[in-house]
Amino acid sequence: MAQRAVWLISHEPGSPLCGTVRFSRRYPTVEKRAKVFNGASYVPVPEDGPFLKALLFELRLLRDDKDFSESRDSCSHINKTSIYALPIGGEELWPVVAFMKNGMIYACVPLVEQTLSPRPPLISISGISQGFELLFGIQGFLYSGQKNDSELNTKLSQLPDLLLQACPFGTLLDANLQNSLDSINFASVTHPQKQPTWKAGTYKGKPQVSISITEKVKSMQYDKQDIADTWQVIGVVTCKCDLEGSMPNVTISLSLPTNGSPLQDILVHPCVTSLDSAILTSSSIDAADDSAFSGPYKFPLTPPLESFNLCYYTSQVPVPPILGFYQVKEEEVQLKITVNLKLHESVKNSFEFCEARIPFYNRGPVTHVEYKVSFGQLEVFREKSLLIWNIGQKFPKSMEISLSGTVTFGAKSHEKQPFDQICIGGTAYLKLHFRILDYTLTGCYADQHSVQVFASGKPKISTYRKLISSDYYIWNSKAPAPVTYGSLSLWAHCDALILSRNLSLQDNF
Repeated sequence: MAQRAVWLISHEPGSPLCGTVRFSRRYPTVEKRAKVFNGASYVPVPEDGPFLKALLFELRLLRDDKDFSESRDSCSHINKTSIYALPIGGEELWPVVAFMKNGMIYACVPLVEQTLSPRPPLISISGISQGFELLFGIQGFLYSGQKNDSELNTKLSQLPDLLLQACPFGTLLDANLQNSLDSINFASVTHPQKQPTWKAGTYKGKPQVSISITEKVKSMQYDKQDIADTWQVIGVVTCKCDLEGSMPNVTISLSLPTNGSPLQDILVHPCVTSLDSAILTSSSIDAADDSAFSGPYKFPLTPPLESFNLCYYTSQVPVPPILGFYQVKEEEVQLKITVNLKLHESVKNSFEFCEARIPFYNRGPVTHVEYKVSFGQLEVFREKSLLIWNIGQKFPKSMEISLSGTVTFGAKSHEKQPFDQICIGGTAYLKLHFRILDYTLTGCYADQHSVQVFASGKPKISTYRKLISSDYYIWNSKAPAPVTYGSLSLWAHCDALILSRNLSLQDNF
């Protein structure tokens, strides 16, 4: 498990290159190993300039990059991860781990200890997970307490020395760079108790434990007999344990109500010391398994100093929180639209916000809208060819709302109007955006009284929950029938392409 190279690139849309390499580090010893392991399929790590251009092209961040690229945008090259193949000098550099956060692109090239032709499964490349851990560690270090560009520049200047400690010879030892900084600044300090290498400091102050559960619900709804609607919940439990002592022990329990949906595909933080085998074996892949573990889910751990993601999970809830129907009928330069939304009775009817965005691609600007809405308010963004239905913070008592109307468009202008290679003809969608506080769709919660802390002092325990929509699409029910390519339909290609495009550029958990 090692990295061949690491980059930090600031995205600067106004600059000629649309980006600047703020930091890069190469590991020649790992590069020699890559040449031996990869054999004839070996592709060398390029200089910063070619790498910057290739990565920004792959992420669609170059200026005026609106043309379709077969190698990047076709349905046969759908990317559902943050792992890319960059075309450089007639060859492809793979795998490249990259993601953008707060205007900064974090990238690295993991070592693959085998030939790259054919490409091995991602799950077999241990350097990829290590690369993500390293990049997230750098991102956490740069923006923890950072208030201005001067502080960011100071932290960037510290990275070379920190990586000598945290990632010598390309092998990650400690993703928490603050620990490396502390060990550099306080190398002479000796601790009376033995501590793990990933925890170089101790906390002094009022003890407290904070647990936050965030669930994101994804959905694709078609209202078609021959195409099944899909939905899924993805959750993350984030913790912050401010406890005195070198190695305090904590046990955090997650519980479900009687009718809660079991948690599956659970991935835990390395600080978890032990785990019930039933938690690890609960998988969404085995549809025939009807013995899903329903908790409680206990996580004994020795927490790090910083905030950390205790675990990730998925869950297949019985129904999506909001059922939708969307219909579009085209008549010359007009579109007649009908939208019906229904909040499921089991869902908490109290939103921080809730809105439906209805885009119109590949058309002229909106010149006129006639509509009737049963609830909420409709905003019209003419130049963007976009309608936003602001539903507000509650559904009515009937739990059902509707919108109908006619949208008229002007002459099409390719330079200004939004373009989409999927939404052509009757293919159209609306996207729901909502957030519900103090609620999870699975019912998962952390009981304050079930948190066990083995440390000095009685800590204050705080718990939070929220549900957020993510990639929540409702497609036009009048769209053409799917055109199949082999075993996959065009609809499936479109869904995956949209999800991939959003996942690759949006902020992660």
